[in-house]
Order: sequence, then structure tokens, then C-alpha cells
Amino acid sequence: MTGSQRRSQLIEIGRGLFAARGLDATTIDEIAAAAGVSKPVIYEHFGSKEGLYTQVVEFEFRILLDAINESLAAEAKPRVLVEQAALALLGYIEERSDGFRILMRDAPPSQPEGAFSTLLSHVADRVENLLADEFSRRGFSAADGAMYAQMLVGMVAMTGQWWLDHREPDKRAVAAHLVNLAWNGLTGLQKEPELRSEV
Repeated sequence: MTGSQRRSQLIEIGRGLFAARGLDATTIDEIAAAAGVSKPVIYEHFGSKEGLYTQVVEFEFRILLDAINESLAAEAKPRVLVEQAALALLGYIEERSDGFRILMRDAPPSQPEGAFSTLLSHVADRVENLLADEFSRRGFSAADGAMYAQMLVGMVAMTGQWWLDHREPDKRAVAAHLVNLAWNGLTGLQKEPELRSEV
């Protein structure tokens, strides 16, 4: 293997082990055995188990952040953007469950506040800008956008954590219910919500 291929292999193996056992319970010996290499190979590429873990977290963080940023970058009405962002998170959970478990679990040394909370903070900033425009258009205080952005992002994130283990109903139904609550509130809930986007 080339050096780049070996790094990718070790990141992939580390991701699976860290997701299953966590940072502290996973050993360098286990990672080396699963990869079919000696421990010095891991040290050569990452410096330490924590170095490998940090690379795994940064890799997963970037994938999820890019997916959510892409979902919020389209020219669409705010409701559709909320739908697309919810679907982006649920799609990531569906396709990269190990990565999501890692983002929620242990904070890497480079992000002591936690990777998932850092990610949510980035997303809330994006959502705040969308809400500020929508609030202004409707005559509400644009300054309240920050608070509502936290509410929306928190609601989607907590539902995503729940869905990680349940997987029922499917992601489109979950996204429809999320947007139903976010958009209509408890007093305006629809009995059979549907997404309006074509995604």
C-alpha cells in the first residue's frame, strides 16, 4: 500500500473500532491487529491513538458539515431548506452510523467541547442567517433568529440521535414530522405530514 492508502485504511479501521468501543476502550494493539500492521506503523502515520482518533473525527465532521452546508446552500424557501437539512443529517446517520456514533461520543483533544456540539454550532449559525431573513420578512424580530436557530438545530439533532437506534419510520417520514412540528407548531400539526421538496 502507498502511504496514503495505508492512512485511509487505518482511518477506516479506527472508525469501526472507535464507534463500537469508544476511544478509551480501543487499544493500539487492536487497531494494528485489525489492519494487519505493527504498532509502529500507526505511530508513524498518526503519532498516537489519540492522533488517529482526531483524524477519524475530523474526517467524519467534514463529511457531515459539507452535506448540511450543501443542503442549506440551495435557492429554496426556508421550509424546503429545513427539510433538506433534516434529510442531510438523517442520510448521514443512515449511511455512516459509525461516524455519527463517534461524533456524539468522545471529544478529541483538538475539540475539547466535542465534535458534535461544534458541528451543531456551525449549523446553527447558518440557520440563524436563514431565519433572520424570514423573520424580517414576516415582521418578527430578526434578533430572535439566533434563539430559534438553536431550537431548530437542537430538535433535529436530538431526533437524529433517537433515530440512530430506532430507524423507524424511514428518514423521509422522520424529516416530514420534524418539519411538521417546526413549521406548524403543536397547535397546527398535520395528521399525515409530507415533504414538499423533491429530494
